[in-house]
Amino acid sequence: MCSEGLRERYVNPYTDFAFKLLFGTDLNKEILIGFLNALFDGKQVIEDVTYLNTEHLGSKETDRRAVFDVYCENEKGEKILIEMQRGEQQFFKDRSIYYATYPIREQAIKGEIWDYELKAVYVIGILNFALDDVSSSSFRHEVKLMDTTTHEVFFDKLTFVYLEMPKFHKTEQELDTLFDKWMFVLKNLARLMERPTALQERVFNRLFEAAEIAQFSKENLYAYEESLKVYRDWNNVIDTAIQKGIARGMEEGLVKGMEEGIAKGMEEGIAKGMEEGIAKGMEEGIAKGMEEGIAKGMEEGIAKGMEEGIAKGMEEGIAKGMEEGIAKGMEEGIAKGMEEGIVKGMEEGIAKGMEKGIAEGEWMKAQTIAGNLKNAGLSIAEIAKVTGLSEDEINSL
Repeated sequence: MCSEGLRERYVNPYTDFAFKLLFGTDLNKEILIGFLNALFDGKQVIEDVTYLNTEHLGSKETDRRAVFDVYCENEKGEKILIEMQRGEQQFFKDRSIYYATYPIREQAIKGEIWDYELKAVYVIGILNFALDDVSSSSFRHEVKLMDTTTHEVFFDKLTFVYLEMPKFHKTEQELDTLFDKWMFVLKNLARLMERPTALQERVFNRLFEAAEIAQFSKENLYAYEESLKVYRDWNNVIDTAIQKGIARGMEEGLVKGMEEGIAKGMEEGIAKGMEEGIAKGMEEGIAKGMEEGIAKGMEEGIAKGMEEGIAKGMEEGIAKGMEEGIAKGMEEGIAKGMEEGIVKGMEEGIAKGMEKGIAEGEWMKAQTIAGNLKNAGLSIAEIAKVTGLSEDEINSL
């Protein structure tokens, strides 16, 4: 890459070279102090910093190496670790926690009695991406160890600050605080051709002087060009991976969508077909059933009516016949009976009268004889034997 291809006036702070040039060198210490004081916003004021070794090895040769972008301590001995993270990493939070262990372990006093008192440690991540699992629209996140019950800070000597640069959208006219101005210049420095009028603080004088590419030495220009090339290649790799991922996702999504769509369509089609079929079937079935039912009903009704009519007629006819027959029979029976009864009664009455008359005549005759015999002095038993009367009847004479 040659310098003639550069069109920007100022460096891109997302490149490794530019970030370390602006924030990681003694020459530009003033820029780092200004940025940190704006970040802490009066919670603490940093007067000086000392740059520390950015490359760290573990306590053993087999331990993993850690390389920080900027590592320093302030005048109170508090450790400050700054990372410019240009691309998204799956376990970036884990990495920042892991990096925090180095400035903590380094504070252990070897060979002396140590009470485990620690100086504060700050891990600052400037992210050229948005955290996937953070739904807040805020671009600044300050994280400490917290009691989840009381929501109070449990330990205030370990602080993580994450700056999501893609979420910062303020224009030059909307910059209210000094920190806003730092965020604006970090995000837009490579696109600026002139120094914005809103950035008039003295610390920005030094920033724009140090960031102007035209002022670079030949060695620094070459180093920046190489760093910019790596940054652009990195972005191209990421963009290509994203595009391939999108294409792959669309392809798989299309296949998956078609599969699910067909399955869903069949499911809904069957359900809809059944629903409409049932409704249509019921509608046609009711109409057909009514039509056939009426015809069948009339046919069966006539037959049934005749059958039931005949049975009912017979039943009612019999009842009516019996009722009228009994009445007629009684009427005729009474008349006939009376007629025949009178004749019969007269006949029987004459016969009975004659019979009774004869009997009474005979009885009276027997009484007369018995009276004569009793007067003649015959015994009661003998009189009874001759007349056929009882002894009581004879005694009563």
